[in-house]
Amino acid sequence: MNEQTLTMQPVVAASSPYHAPHAERLAEQLQLDCVGVVGQLKFCEWPLLLYCTDDGVQLQQTGKKAPGPVWADFVSGAVAHRRKFGGGSGQMIAKAVGIKSGVRPTILDATAGLGKDSFVLATLGCDVTMVERSPIVHTLLADGLYRAQQESEIADIVERLSLLHGNAAQLMAQQQATQTAVVYLDPMFPHSDKSAQVKKEMRLFRDVVGADDDASQLLDAALEFAKARVVVKRPRKAPTIEHETQPTYQVEGKSSRYDIYTLAALEKVL
Repeated sequence: MNEQTLTMQPVVAASSPYHAPHAERLAEQLQLDCVGVVGQLKFCEWPLLLYCTDDGVQLQQTGKKAPGPVWADFVSGAVAHRRKFGGGSGQMIAKAVGIKSGVRPTILDATAGLGKDSFVLATLGCDVTMVERSPIVHTLLADGLYRAQQESEIADIVERLSLLHGNAAQLMAQQQATQTAVVYLDPMFPHSDKSAQVKKEMRLFRDVVGADDDASQLLDAALEFAKARVVVKRPRKAPTIEHETQPTYQVEGKSSRYDIYTLAALEKVL
C-alpha cells in the first residue's frame, strides 16, 4: 500500500495474559494505546483491535455483527489451496510478470499488503522484495512471515521473500543501483462499494489506511526503477492509472486485469 491517511486507529490488545507482553511491545513500537486483555469481542468498547492471539497478530473489528479477523496467513486457507492447486505458471499473474520456461524475474512488490500476490510469485520461483509502508499492515505481514518460517513445507518459498517497511517510491529512488527486473503494483482502488463482493480485508483496509492517492507518482517511480517491466493490477473495469505513459498491453480476467508497461525484454536483463 502506498500514500494513505489513517481513518480509523486501532488499539492493541491481547486475547489472553500469555500474549499481553507481545501486545505491549507492539503498542510501544507503533505508538498505539494498549488496552490489555480483551476476551469478549462482541461487547468490546473499542471498535478496532490489533489483536495478539494464538493464531498470530490480527486486525479485528468488534461488535455483534463484526466480520472475522484479517491477518497474513501463508500456511493455511486460500493461500495454501492456491499454492497446491492454483495453476502454476499458467496463472494470469505469472503471465503478467513474464514467468515462462527458464525465466524467473526478480520482483519488487511495491504495495505488498498482506503479501498474497508476493507469496504466489515466490511459490513460482521468483525472488520477491515486498515493501509496505502502513505500519499496521506491515506488522500483520511481518507476523505472517514469521509464522510461515516455522513451517518446513514452505520454508523454501519463504526464503525467496524479503520485507521492507517504508515508502516504496522513495526506496526505489534511493536504490537505483539495485534495480529489479519487474516492479509489481496493486494500489488500493478507491471504491465506495461496501457490498459483500468486496473482500472484508479490502473494506477494512480502506477504513484503516484509506485509498492510495498517489498511484501515478508510484507508477512514475516504478517506471524509472524497473529494468524490464512494470505490472499494475487493477479491477477489470477500472481505468488505467493516470500517467503520460500508457500500458504496452493488458492481461484480463473475469474480475481483474494486469496493465503491463514493457521497458525491455526480460531475457536481456536477467
